[in-house]
Amino acid sequence: MQTFTIGKVARQAGVGVETVRFYEREGLIPSPLRGASGYRQYPETTVSRIRFIRRAKSLGFSLREIRELLSLRGDPAGSSAEVKACAQNKIAVIEQKIHALRRMKKTLVDLTDACDGCVPVRVCPILDALGTRDVGQNEQLSF
Repeated sequence: MQTFTIGKVARQAGVGVETVRFYEREGLIPSPLRGASGYRQYPETTVSRIRFIRRAKSLGFSLREIRELLSLRGDPAGSSAEVKACAQNKIAVIEQKIHALRRMKKTLVDLTDACDGCVPVRVCPILDALGTRDVGQNEQLSF
């Protein structure tokens, strides 16, 4: 089996050396053996594993979730139903975030519509709304 130095793994996986070290510390990639020179010698499978991690991160999976996916991937007795459930849970979280972002956007649109931009800042309706009303993450300002 071919082995790679940390620099070569990083280049081939499209990440920095510190990212490789971080994934190793987090247990997302196995700790490599060290060659006679003392350098880490990563198996070639490390590159594909890091690419998997990058793709999962790009879809919004957390490191904890990625660790679970990697565990499922490596379990020959595992079921794709478990993987599908993870993906469906992520979809639900994304939908919640989209809903929250839409509420935030609507609030900001309402605030900017209420301000003609021609009044002194001391009577700005945007600043007034932000300063005098309780605007929590789950609340929306109404006009």
